[in-house]
Amino acid sequence: MKKTARDIMNTRFHTLTPDTPISKAVKLFKQASQQEGRKIFGMMVLDHHGNLAGMLSMYDILLYMRPKHIHVWGMMDDIDIGGLVDRACEKAKSIQVGDIMAPEVITISPDTHKLLILDIMIKKHVRRLPVVEDGKLLGIVYISDLFYDVLDRFTDEEPD
Repeated sequence: MKKTARDIMNTRFHTLTPDTPISKAVKLFKQASQQEGRKIFGMMVLDHHGNLAGMLSMYDILLYMRPKHIHVWGMMDDIDIGGLVDRACEKAKSIQVGDIMAPEVITISPDTHKLLILDIMIKKHVRRLPVVEDGKLLGIVYISDLFYDVLDRFTDEEPD
């Protein structure tokens, strides 16, 4: 029975560096999604020494793209959304991953129990947790992997 991060972590993961332009990061998200056969919504950011420097998620990118004063715009029926998006995309070309990534990342050890992982993900509203041991990045646990591991227990099936 799978009990720990070591048992359910994904050891195949994609990373970015802080100096990667956001436009390239978006392309790398698409490529990673194609390679993995599932959509990738977040990537770990490693410094030039291979140490975990942060995390970039779709949320970070969308938060940057969102106009700051959108809350006062009302129904937005009269706003050129396409033009706003185009301008935001153009502006984002000069931004690097390190400018908008989350620099403080919650990590877990390979021996962290899956119920504790579930608790951390729910309490901290995170969808992925890097697995680190002795400063070395070993893998990542995605909330979807945790969900399907629990789902297999519901159906009394062993995963393929």
